[in-house]
Amino acid sequence: MSGKVIINDVGPRDGLQNQSARLSVEQRVALIKALLKAGMGHIEVGSFVSPKAVPAMLGTDRVLAALNTEQSGFSVLVPNMKGYELARAAGAECVAMVLYGTDGMARANANMTRVEAERVMEQILQRARTDGVRVLATISVAWECPFDGPVAQDTVADIAHRFVQLGADQVVLADSIGAANPQQVRELTSMLVNEHGSERLACHFHDTRAMGLANVFAALESGIRSFDASISGLGGCPFAPGASGNVATEDVVMMLEQMGYDTGIDLRELMSASRLAARLTNNVPGGRARAWLDRHMGNNKKVA
Repeated sequence: MSGKVIINDVGPRDGLQNQSARLSVEQRVALIKALLKAGMGHIEVGSFVSPKAVPAMLGTDRVLAALNTEQSGFSVLVPNMKGYELARAAGAECVAMVLYGTDGMARANANMTRVEAERVMEQILQRARTDGVRVLATISVAWECPFDGPVAQDTVADIAHRFVQLGADQVVLADSIGAANPQQVRELTSMLVNEHGSERLACHFHDTRAMGLANVFAALESGIRSFDASISGLGGCPFAPGASGNVATEDVVMMLEQMGYDTGIDLRELMSASRLAARLTNNVPGGRARAWLDRHMGNNKKVA
């Protein structure tokens, strides 16, 4: 198994979309640049969604424009073809689209059934392949839904199989409300790695029940080598009742590096980005390991 693990920081999008503080474009860019300084090579920088539904993401085109001299590795979320076209007009080279494990979540998030949402995303995927745009296909509520309850593994496996066959560059399994346990994670990820290999699979965990790191570890044991995480534990889906913050990037990086994996991320600089995220939002305590990391790095300053 490879010792290299890819972390995709979704804080600037998934992390900020449900915060009471509305960050300016300049503040969002500053946070992204702090992540870049830490060596983060993959960042979800925003989304092209209705500003009425998610006002925190207004101005994502200007965020991309401000980053046009930076390295690549940026992705943006698109909910429909209009969002895709706006993303392309802004110069996006990688888009994330959302699939659903249940009808309940599809209706709450996109006002359509699960199958209808898949048809829309298939059209986006076909268009993206023609345009040379990379596509990340996230399966929301891959383990449990706040509306429809537990999700059958076969349902998720069928969705993953279909979109791998259609050419998605990566299929991301999302525990959108933090309901999964490590045994469930290991079962599903092992099955999909055996079928598709690990290169085109990733996982996205929330830390609602303090199982975020345990679930990362379970997926890691199955062979998954790509994970979403959110700086300072920012997050929470506005359309999924009970969803709290994502697993914190600094916690994931700390665990992986101590286990001997290579993330390519400077943990000291990452902690600086975490403190910036906390100051900007005034609403997050940081990852679970913050006090330990600050103490062992000789930085005892409290977050403002």
